[in-house]
Amino acid sequence: MNLQTKIKLVKQSKNLIDYNSDILLIGSCFSENIGDKLEYFKFQNIQNPFGILFQPKAIENLVSNAVEGKVYSDTDVFFNNEQWQCFDAHSKLSSTSKDNIIQQLNTQIKVTASKLKTASHIIITLGTAWVYRDVKTGHIVANCHKVSQKQFKKELLSINDILNSLHKISEIIKSVNSKVSVIFTVSPVRHLKDGVVENMQSKAHLISGIHEFLNQKTSIEKKQSHYFPSYEIMMDELRDYRFYNDDMIHPSSLAINYIWNRFKSVWLSETCDKTMDAIEGIQRDMAHKPFNPNSTANQYFLQKLETKKQSISNQFPHIVF
Repeated sequence: MNLQTKIKLVKQSKNLIDYNSDILLIGSCFSENIGDKLEYFKFQNIQNPFGILFQPKAIENLVSNAVEGKVYSDTDVFFNNEQWQCFDAHSKLSSTSKDNIIQQLNTQIKVTASKLKTASHIIITLGTAWVYRDVKTGHIVANCHKVSQKQFKKELLSINDILNSLHKISEIIKSVNSKVSVIFTVSPVRHLKDGVVENMQSKAHLISGIHEFLNQKTSIEKKQSHYFPSYEIMMDELRDYRFYNDDMIHPSSLAINYIWNRFKSVWLSETCDKTMDAIEGIQRDMAHKPFNPNSTANQYFLQKLETKKQSISNQFPHIVF
């Protein structure tokens, strides 16, 4: 008896992720769930230089500003709730110092620009099609930073809006990096503050927009633009509330591990398996807490651990524990 609907996934035949890959992850908080797995296994990756970006227009804005070499200044930040903030970035870039946040923004925009040029893979996770438009400027913001809702107009991006945004994102990326593989996915995180029906409508717009975008690509472009069904795996393969955290919004660690393994089966080269196993062993050893740190047995354990670390670093100099 089959008690689970399995989504058929096909192993990628070209440009698989390995320990020589350079990965940029942008988008919803689920991109950081996948990024944390890549980080744990010591793949070269950078996650959300401007913090979590939930919707495609915010990602488009980041990519465009990075490639154009935008320099942030006083006019791009504002003081709110005793913090200097920027509507282009997540609150993690907030600061009590205006000079500090401007410095952070300019550092991170340069990091983004550099990584867009060198990345072998860019993973873009879309979380919602709901956006907030600043009434004063007419611009769609990446984050409202708890500014009064009277300052914004809430809108739902149409499928065509999303399609156009994805085309712009793709064109900008390809203008500086013609060989990169771009992997789109929709976050399984539920945006229930928008409402249950509104969340499902939002996800439907995102999925339709991505597939319309992929269907319009040429045969050559299709080889470099891909879709991974994170949302669909959560909805169909993990059809149970036990796969959510207590907030009933975010996937549980069990669900994240499951989706990661499905992603791994499609995108990670089998040449990584031995190294990943060795790194996982090292990570477990590093988490070990000895009863007697000064014992002979523990000193021997630590020496063996250092030997294991050095063996990995000799193969991949970029790996640091």
